[in-house]
Amino acid sequence: MEPDARPHGTSGNRLGDIEITDPKTMRALAHPVRLAVLERLQRNGPATATQLSPHVGATPSVTSWHLRHLAGFGLVRDAEGSVDRRERRWEAVARGFRFEMPDDEDGLSAARALGMEMFARGAQQIERWAAETEPELEPAWRRVARLANTRVVVSAEELAAIEDAVEAVLAPYVTRDAADRPPGTRGVRLLRYALPEAGEGE
Repeated sequence: MEPDARPHGTSGNRLGDIEITDPKTMRALAHPVRLAVLERLQRNGPATATQLSPHVGATPSVTSWHLRHLAGFGLVRDAEGSVDRRERRWEAVARGFRFEMPDDEDGLSAARALGMEMFARGAQQIERWAAETEPELEPAWRRVARLANTRVVVSAEELAAIEDAVEAVLAPYVTRDAADRPPGTRGVRLLRYALPEAGEGE
């Protein structure tokens, strides 16, 4: 694994995310097909390039190239028990990833590129959900779907504490085994944005 891709445990994050700290890895992931590949593996488990191809907008050969690229940065690996090199099965190294805005110019530029690609992907997911998924939801699920836009006035330390508290609530649901889920569960995408406003200039 590349030294810039640190697994859960080294940083104390509760969700089992891999931590990306190297600008080269951020730039490698700031690509729509690679983000789609990684998300698909995290969501659905191990798959071949051929199986991923229809879902990520690339041919099997191009998807395979992107998988090898992600593997070079420690984000995916050969799936456990995968022995057929002709139909190579891949898996995500962790169930999610996270990164912070570095202080240096190169790191900041790379983090912004990855962030913008993630914002674009998030917007597409919302549009698809509203157009395709929401109309088909059962009433019970439609009632608990939420769209909120809340503004708070806090210090940087307080915002960090809020994020930590949110993760503390989510962690048991994110990390539990499939066998421990109650009947009637389904995947729910929680899109979280913490967007500090510009300073007031007081």
